[in-house]
Amino acid sequence: MQTDVQKSGTLTVERVNAALGAVVSGVDLREPLSDEDFATIHGALVEHQVLFFRGQDLDDDQQRAFASRFGTLGVFPVARMMGSDRDMSYIEDTADSPPDADGWHTDISWIIEPPKIAVLNARMIPEYGGDTMWASLFGAYDALSPPMQSICNELTVLHHAGPAFLEAIGRSIGAEAAARVEREFPPAEHPLVRTHPVSGRRALFVSGFMDRIVGMHRDESDALLGYLQSLIENPNLQVRWHWQAFDVAMWDEASTNHRALSDHFPQHRMMRRCTIDGDRPFFRAG
Repeated sequence: MQTDVQKSGTLTVERVNAALGAVVSGVDLREPLSDEDFATIHGALVEHQVLFFRGQDLDDDQQRAFASRFGTLGVFPVARMMGSDRDMSYIEDTADSPPDADGWHTDISWIIEPPKIAVLNARMIPEYGGDTMWASLFGAYDALSPPMQSICNELTVLHHAGPAFLEAIGRSIGAEAAARVEREFPPAEHPLVRTHPVSGRRALFVSGFMDRIVGMHRDESDALLGYLQSLIENPNLQVRWHWQAFDVAMWDEASTNHRALSDHFPQHRMMRRCTIDGDRPFFRAG
């Protein structure tokens, strides 16, 4: 049963809105989590999809220790391709490095086993702008009529890095690296409707990295995917977070899209991110 406020020991979990999102207080993420606190936070993540923690000034190792309670820390595929094993990255926007994540997406859906959880710690926040938004893919699926759900249940989609991402790789690392990414990461085929591995709920697994629906003509695929992606523009399926320095957000990649707004440009904004490895998305009938 969903309630507005849940308490467990010293922890309090307070819903942000009816769609998704909750604020967790009463825990210091710089310290190791007790088994009880871990269970409460994990359960809240499954229920609320996105969790927010205020005032968590974590260093790299503290963020790594917190995130690794939920699984194996992932290495960004391009970094691994280039020989790096770094499991932590900084996202930094400046006047010379404009923001480039202002579009709805699920992280790295163009690999066979996309991450299951992401953890973001705000290190430097601009004076104005720079919010992040999340949308519920559970809510998007539930908004479909039963006949449309039945159609979507049977479909799979090719996800790929795409020209915008490859162009960004070319600018930051070089054209040769971008060409290598295109060669080494062919499109990954995922179900259009994804069964959540913990709750069993169904999510409309859309992402900005989708190419086309398998077996459809391009114009048919573009029309259907365009409509389905438009569903997450509904503000009633969204939560928007106004960052303060040292906030932590963690979210379920299997049931959300997110976008980092670029309305702070050209101010300085810096975030530290890590992800938890996931399994191959699947659809379970019945």
